[in-house]
Amino acid sequence: MTIQEKFERLGIDNAPGQEALQAAQALELRCGKLDGAPVDFSHGDVDAHVPTPGSFEVFAAGVEEGGAQAYTPYRGRKEILAHVAASLSAFTGAAIDPAQNVILTPGTQGALFLAMGANIIPGDKVAIVEPDYFANRKMVEFFGGEMVPIPMRYEAVRSGAGIDLDALERAFQAGATLFLFSNPNNPVGCVYSYDEITAIAAMAKRYGATLLVDELYSRQVYPGVPYTHLCAQKEIPENLITIIGPSKTESLSGYRLGVAFGTAEIIERMEKLQAIMALRCSGYNQAVFKTWFNEPEGWMAARVAAHQEIRDAILAQLEGVPGVFARPTEGGSYLFVTIPELDVSLHQFIRILRELAAVTVTPGTEFGPQFLHHFRINFSQDKDKAVAAIQRFLTVLELYRKQ
Repeated sequence: MTIQEKFERLGIDNAPGQEALQAAQALELRCGKLDGAPVDFSHGDVDAHVPTPGSFEVFAAGVEEGGAQAYTPYRGRKEILAHVAASLSAFTGAAIDPAQNVILTPGTQGALFLAMGANIIPGDKVAIVEPDYFANRKMVEFFGGEMVPIPMRYEAVRSGAGIDLDALERAFQAGATLFLFSNPNNPVGCVYSYDEITAIAAMAKRYGATLLVDELYSRQVYPGVPYTHLCAQKEIPENLITIIGPSKTESLSGYRLGVAFGTAEIIERMEKLQAIMALRCSGYNQAVFKTWFNEPEGWMAARVAAHQEIRDAILAQLEGVPGVFARPTEGGSYLFVTIPELDVSLHQFIRILRELAAVTVTPGTEFGPQFLHHFRINFSQDKDKAVAAIQRFLTVLELYRKQ
């Protein structure tokens, strides 16, 4: 493979936030532009859901402090690591040593990159869920791993993720050394059941595999949905990394704050990789971690309730539309929407939707090549604008539905 081919395979044209960079193309427009405020469902709206109270003030204080906050050790400033470790220990129920088991990273994306770089060498078999976070498959390819897809039949179950545990065991038997997955799942928003989590942990331990668990949305789980932290179970594999951060539910994504915690030897490798990749999680920004798990009383519950209200309003619009399906989100801010067969391609339809309705969504093919009749939305938006955008989507859908 040439260097050009390697980077062409990474493909970012359809990644969230990159849509405006797509090359112009002729589109078959079957109506005039629909009135309504633009809504970009490819990511959350931090103007509609403001960041954690006090976050800017803590950041500004870090800037005022100067060098001590700007130039921290590669893993992060000692006092902030201590706060993060204590907070996550209380949240997950796992014992976390700030000196051995934690690293602060440039966003959870940075944590994922470091964790995969610290565990994959060319030729390694890596099991990934389909559908799951779009960058997972791209990073496996970048580091030279061989992807082993594990189906998640989320449409066939009413609780849990519907992961094919038999397929996962076959992957381990065939030599997969690493399994990564998000919980709650991105893009579907389903939460893995206790039985699924404990089975994954026991299986990884039995076959000596490493687990990477992305728990980015684990603070945004809706009422009545039980959540199981794999890192806190009695039987866990020797090599385990959990990734989390305050970027999504807390609307702090602009600060690029991420955390990885787990096996000390892997954290050490991640530190060495961070030292040559980004040196550290941005020094001034690390100060904002002080607001994490320190939100005003009731703030997090109100934030989750607000998102549940938006989710339910959007699902009400989709209910009963022939060929349209979205499993209700159990955790996080995503809906993975199934649409009927169209008389244009998925990617053409998504561009048409953006042109006619000022609605931006992420194509399902970012989460697996087989998802040709799906797209993902992030419903962390202004509620009224989001509902109106879904109504415009349905108008456009009827114009391009295959007869």
